[in-house]
Amino acid sequence: MFLSVHMHAKRKRNCRKQAAKAKQSVTIVVSDSKIPIYHKEMQKMTEKENCNNECGSCGEECASRTEAFDFSAKPNPLSSVGKVIGILSGKGGVGKSLVTSLLAVEMQKMGHQAAILDADITGPSIPKMFGLSGMAKANESGIIPVTTKTGIDIISINLLVEDQTTPVIWRGPAVADVVKQFWSDVIWTGVDYMFIDMPPGTGDVPLTVFQSLPVDGIVIVSSPQELVSMIVEKAVRMAEQMKIPILGIVENMSYVICPDCGKEIKVFGESKVRETAEKYGIEFLASIPMDPKITAICDAGEIEKENFGWLKKAAERIERL
Repeated sequence: MFLSVHMHAKRKRNCRKQAAKAKQSVTIVVSDSKIPIYHKEMQKMTEKENCNNECGSCGEECASRTEAFDFSAKPNPLSSVGKVIGILSGKGGVGKSLVTSLLAVEMQKMGHQAAILDADITGPSIPKMFGLSGMAKANESGIIPVTTKTGIDIISINLLVEDQTTPVIWRGPAVADVVKQFWSDVIWTGVDYMFIDMPPGTGDVPLTVFQSLPVDGIVIVSSPQELVSMIVEKAVRMAEQMKIPILGIVENMSYVICPDCGKEIKVFGESKVRETAEKYGIEFLASIPMDPKITAICDAGEIEKENFGWLKKAAERIERL
């Protein structure tokens, strides 16, 4: 089995090449005050020459556009998905996959059908947490997600390769295309809440998810360091620019509980995440401690056995959507 990666149309590449060539042929004279207008007019002429007037199938932004480009990806005809929740962070290593998994487990315990779309193509860890191995199956209608012990449906690139240690060495557009195929080619049956585990940052994949999938809201994951809090603001601003509702912020690795006296030890110092949440009027949903027990059950592939209840408030917030 393999996933076909649809690349950009050759016509679009040629259009860009011709436009770039036309721009290079313009001689710029710094002392001429009319240069900006002249250059803009030359650009308009180039766009007009290369335009086929099919705005609906063109992703270029140009002055002659008469129709908005639809980036949305259609779901599989057999799919049925209720709410779609993106799990986002401004940087890596803060525990998005953990939060994604815990939220799915919590929603499943509350009686809802949960699913996880693992959009972290180059660093998938969801299957390991749930103890999944082997490959997903497919039929003529699409790809069948793998189901966990408690009934959570999951698709991940690691469930589509024979060797889970095989690295995915693809460029951004190819990775983004696979994420869209996880939505369009996979048969998601009777899903109440789908959680999308996104790669870190604000690059190709988060942009593709926001533009192509019907995201109902996002949960931002952070850790206590001030540096991370600064990067969280980038994720917040991206969500605002994309007009995606922010459901709240979850702070991971907030503290360590002393095994002798039970005192909370703040390894990274005083958190700045609550400050950031208040600054943007975002609900602070949970603080998750650094606990060796959660590490052990994740490594054993038994995350569905967790009973810490750290994300119950977050799950209840999502349930109110």
